[in-house]
Parts: sequence; structure tokens; C-alpha cells
Amino acid sequence: MKTLNQKVAVVTGAGHPKGIGRAIALKLAQQGATVVVADLASAKKDLDDAVIQLQALGVDALALVVDITNKEEISAGVSQVLEHFGQLDILVNNAGVGVGSSDFTQLTDQDWNLSFQVNVKGMANFCQAVIPVMEKQNGGSIINIASLAGLGAIESIPACYTATKFAAIGLTKQLAMNYAKANIRCNAVCPGSIVTQMHKATLEFIAQEHGISIEDAQALEDASIPLGYSAEPSVVGDAVAFLASASANYMTGVAMPVAGGMSPGI
Repeated sequence: MKTLNQKVAVVTGAGHPKGIGRAIALKLAQQGATVVVADLASAKKDLDDAVIQLQALGVDALALVVDITNKEEISAGVSQVLEHFGQLDILVNNAGVGVGSSDFTQLTDQDWNLSFQVNVKGMANFCQAVIPVMEKQNGGSIINIASLAGLGAIESIPACYTATKFAAIGLTKQLAMNYAKANIRCNAVCPGSIVTQMHKATLEFIAQEHGISIEDAQALEDASIPLGYSAEPSVVGDAVAFLASASANYMTGVAMPVAGGMSPGI
């Protein structure tokens, strides 16, 4: 039985074909949801490709070009979703950036500003636009994609990234508290080592910092994961599909690690 039939979901940051957002969109569609994939204008072709993928699974789908740092674009996007489908039941705030140096003293104002504008304020912007819709519908589910770095400091991760992911979890918990009586659940998923385009950049950084090959960098990372490997993005999609479903109706304010047992450093 499909768990998300007759639900409409919006997934931000869903353009990249190998990204977590795309994997989440596909998993929601496999569970019967109508899926709106959102990303920047530069990802329009990828969004159109995603719609074709989703429709091939037998669900309706829509591509939405939106910059989550722009409230007017978000408002117009939400209006477009409501015009097309008449409802909005699930919001997955996946869009995010990972910028900056692991050397704290080398972080720039641009690193800090971009990290907060996208990873925190962009998430809050979309929540502000969607929560009134969910209140009118007497409920909904918001799932924020944070990071294992939002649960503890991890070596070699830029401080601006860690700080924003902690903030994303704090925002999740506050919204869960504020809107529980409106039957709006808000949870976070905290991925660990997931094989995406960002993961590739991380491996390149580790390899350069330690003077080793990419393969050795991957082996070094795998050694820190109790299950022994970096996972495909689909595992994050599985967690999101569960949290969005009726099976998780009694769960809100949760920050769920999807990390193969890997623990943050401090």
C-alpha cells in the first residue's frame, strides 16, 4: 500500500540528478505523492528532467523555479502549487549550501552570509509561506534536511556549516512546539556520509588535506562509520517518506540521524 496517496509534496533543492533532493522526490512519488520539485533557475533543465522521472512513476509532478532566499519568489511558488493542485501537505526543506574553509580564521563574511541566508533563513522563509496553508488544511508535515554536523562538531567541517545546521535543528524543534496544536508536525533528518556531488567535494578536500588519494579518503571515511560504508541518497528519501507518512503521526520535533551509526565528534 502506498502511504502518501492524495498528498502534495514540495521538495526544495531537488534539481541535481545525484542529489539528496532528487532522491527524496522519487521516494515520495513511489509512495504515491504528487511532487513539486523546486530549485534555482540554473537548474531548470534538471527540474524538467525530474518531472519526467516522476511522471514515469505514475504521479503528477511540477517543476518550480524559486530562490529560497527570495520571499516573493517563494510566495509566488506556493500560489502556483495551490493553483495546480489545490493543496500542499508536505514540505521538505532540502536546499542548502556547503561553503567555507575548515580553518575558522579563513572564513569570510560571504561564507557566513551565504550559509545563513540559504541553510537557515531560506528554510524559515519557506516554512513561513507554507504554515498558513497547512493551518487552513488542519495539518501538514514539514521535514527539514539538516546534517549529522547539526548534532555535533565533525572534524574538517567549516564552522559556518556546522552553525547553520545546529540552527536548522533548533528551528525544527521550535516550529514543532509552536504548531503541534495545529496538527503540523516538524521533524529534521540528519544525514551522515551520503554519496552526492557535495560528498565528492568533501572527499577531494580530505584527500588534499592528508595528501592521499580519493580512494584512500573514502576508506578513511568508511572506517569512521560503524556500518562501514557511505550510503546512497535514497536512504535519506526513505527516512523522509516515513516521517511524512501516517506511520509517523506521533513524531514531531525529532532530529533523526541517517548515518550508519556514525557519531559526530563533540
